[in-house]
Amino acid sequence: MQKSTFGRLNPLSMRFARLGGAAVLGLLVAGCSTSGNQQAATSTSGEQRVTQAELQAFCPRISLREGASFFSTYEKGGNGDSNRVVYQASISDVTRDCRRDNGNITINVAAAGRVVPGPKFRNGTITMPIRVVVMQGDKILSSNLHKQAVAMNNSQSATQFLFSGTSVSVPEASARQVQIFIGFDEGPQKG
Repeated sequence: MQKSTFGRLNPLSMRFARLGGAAVLGLLVAGCSTSGNQQAATSTSGEQRVTQAELQAFCPRISLREGASFFSTYEKGGNGDSNRVVYQASISDVTRDCRRDNGNITINVAAAGRVVPGPKFRNGTITMPIRVVVMQGDKILSSNLHKQAVAMNNSQSATQFLFSGTSVSVPEASARQVQIFIGFDEGPQKG
């Protein structure tokens, strides 16, 4: 094996340098295949590609509603009694996705969480109430209650869930004043 010295490459090093240069050139050519058009581009597989303008565009914030990230269900007559919990659910993460079209922003919301069986749990499908509220300042633009079903078949371990809400559309011009809240909604307190 030949040693290389500063300023001179041995034949093996030159071969790797040529291969590396060809690979870099191939990547550069592939990266330049998008056009300067700001319209949504379509890939060769027919899927929509995200444009640079869409990546840099504003998308309203989403937050967990205060006090609405946990939800407990008790057996009948057992409200507040930890020995009579059927299940407890929590939302751990929320996100949103925005698409622009004709001056409007369509917002899709999602939440991830888990359900933990309680002492009175029975196998089956449970239903959790999840509310999505879109506000502009103090004004409610929309408030939708969703029923999230989760199949639970193991009383010894938690089950994860993913909630994907319906789309909400707002004018792009007012999007910076819009905030989205998501959380469990137990409904009116029974007295």
